[in-house]
Amino acid sequence: MRRYLTLICVLGFLSACNHSTEKKTGVEWQEKAAGVWNISVGTPEKVNLLSELHITPKLDAIRKMGDVSLPVSEEDISFEQIDGKTYIRFPLEKGEKIFGLGLNFKTVEQRGRIMRLHVDHYGGKDDGRTHAPVPFFVSSRGYGALINSARYIDVWVGTSVRKDSKNPPVVRDRNSDKNWEAQPYSDNLEFLVPSDGVEVILFGGPTMLDVVRRFNLYNGGGTLPPRWGLGFWHRVPSLFSDKDVNDEVAEFEKRGFPLSVIGLEPGWMSRSYPCTYEWDPGRFPDPEGFVNGLNDKNIKTNVWINPYVSPDGELYDKIEPYTGSHTVWCGIVPDYSMPEAKKIMTEHFEKHQLDKGVSGYKMDENDGFDSWLWPDVATFPSGHPAEQMRQIYGSLMQDITTQMYHKRNERTYGLVRAGNAGTSSYPYVIYNDYYNHKDFITALINSSFIGVLWTPEVRASKTSEEWLRRMQTVCFSPLAMLNAWADGTKPWSFSDVTDEVNEIAKLRMQLIPYLYTAFADYAFEGIPPVRAMNLEEGYQADAQTEKGVLDATANPYAMAVRKEVKDQFMVGPNLLVAPLFAGEKERQVILPQGKWYDFYTGEFAGEGEVITVSPGLSKIPVYVKDGGIIPLWPVVTKVKDEKLPLEVRHYGKAASSYNLYDDDGKSFDYEKGDFSRIVLKVDVDADGNKTGRAVIPEGAKVWSFSDYNFRFMTVK
Repeated sequence: MRRYLTLICVLGFLSACNHSTEKKTGVEWQEKAAGVWNISVGTPEKVNLLSELHITPKLDAIRKMGDVSLPVSEEDISFEQIDGKTYIRFPLEKGEKIFGLGLNFKTVEQRGRIMRLHVDHYGGKDDGRTHAPVPFFVSSRGYGALINSARYIDVWVGTSVRKDSKNPPVVRDRNSDKNWEAQPYSDNLEFLVPSDGVEVILFGGPTMLDVVRRFNLYNGGGTLPPRWGLGFWHRVPSLFSDKDVNDEVAEFEKRGFPLSVIGLEPGWMSRSYPCTYEWDPGRFPDPEGFVNGLNDKNIKTNVWINPYVSPDGELYDKIEPYTGSHTVWCGIVPDYSMPEAKKIMTEHFEKHQLDKGVSGYKMDENDGFDSWLWPDVATFPSGHPAEQMRQIYGSLMQDITTQMYHKRNERTYGLVRAGNAGTSSYPYVIYNDYYNHKDFITALINSSFIGVLWTPEVRASKTSEEWLRRMQTVCFSPLAMLNAWADGTKPWSFSDVTDEVNEIAKLRMQLIPYLYTAFADYAFEGIPPVRAMNLEEGYQADAQTEKGVLDATANPYAMAVRKEVKDQFMVGPNLLVAPLFAGEKERQVILPQGKWYDFYTGEFAGEGEVITVSPGLSKIPVYVKDGGIIPLWPVVTKVKDEKLPLEVRHYGKAASSYNLYDDDGKSFDYEKGDFSRIVLKVDVDADGNKTGRAVIPEGAKVWSFSDYNFRFMTVK
């Protein structure tokens, strides 16, 4: 079907003015893949969010999802070009919900908000300045759109009211009408892009999860981390030496606490802030021997870096011609968009890290604040504006380091402070220094709408209760990590909850087969491994709006207050996680349609209802949908190249099957088809008796499992 965009006129009063720069040129939507369309309006800039990245859309996977029609008419989507800027408008229906638009920490539904999407440290307010301000939205109508511009984009999400609105708000008198609202009804979603043209990409559903899947697959699919990356991580204090690290590892082993990755902070380098990316000879006289010693213990090494190059190292003179006009922390800023800069930085990283066995990076300080980054007046030798460089710099760093490991056929997994659209296939998880536990979980939920991963890492706590609650949530996130860089905390820092912390960390290790399969579904099918309840079929929970209370100072317009569910989420296909926070003894859990069962006991929890639970301090509430299958390893403290027996838990009464994923856990051979899907199947007869079996395809290779023992958690 041919799809045409109808350009509408500007407002009447603008038409009456002499706006000679306005452009109204007919353009046509192009179908890029099944359920994916794009349009280029005006003259899009050469650099956008995807143009500098090495990603390949997974068109076959998108095609398997099937064709779909958009629930929105292209005629109702409009573009205008005025004064060198592009104005975009989407229609909004009554009751339509909008999700996404960046890594937000306080809100899930975005309708009613005004933002400027701008890479930055998160400052405690959902105003668009965040670590991943992805200009992609998902509508509850079953479609989404990416505004593919590497500029600071302004967006009005159901807040602006046009004179030509098809659904204008009711005019009310504040003096006499109690229903007067400070924010009248708006029927549109508007973007302002500061460039003379832009590409927009539409993604169809029919469900919101399908929209997200198509978006992820179009950006190369999700990442599949190495299996060791899903274990437990510990980052040591900044100035630790090799001896200090080895003593720390020995203490973990003595206590039987899981440990898969050791993270080294700035002190591993001879200079940091700015960086040499060279080992400090005093603290690490034999870095290769140190790293290999950890590798021999099945512990990987992850090293901290930031982008700014010190004048004291061997790299400075080589990279200086390919750096920006301004320094940050007295260090020069590589232009990672230039092939010459990529080559120089790659060779340096390979010499000093990869050749010595380092398994990955934590890439800090590539997001903001404004005073800790180059200014927008900076220039770069590539000619790309500083604004664009800021919007994609974290993505560029992810790209170059991913390529380095891919070239060696070694998977990596790490942390980063900034990303944007197009990075779903890169093996990085976003983190920050903001440290509000509840907001961390909201960010975890929001990450699933925009193609990024987020970790609610643990650093410190005021009480043992908070410590345990944070540990419980991080162990159900994409990366389970204690970050002790500043204060030297240990998993056992609060002795009264040491056993409980150890228990949840070991459960994380047991869940690796399940988590690894969830990430395989992310890579091959675009399904976020941790996702918002709003993406779960049968979930019904609308944000509630309460009338605001008039306060002459705090709320002079009696603005309404919106309350929404932002503290429970799905992990993989079958687990619902509902954390508690310090000071809470009980909580409500919204169960989607269908029967749900307690993860720990198999007891029936509820069916499409709101339940109140009081699990005690030692447990984080977790529920499994009817027929859910959860494969578990035995309790292990390391991730090794070995085959282990699998406990296959089945919950509820429904017959079901689960496609367990397996490969070598460390290389990219899976991209060539070197992987297996083992079908774990549970049959239920007419009397409710259950039988389980593992179906291994003929000729399939098995790397990780020696046996399959079924455990039926729910009685007849």
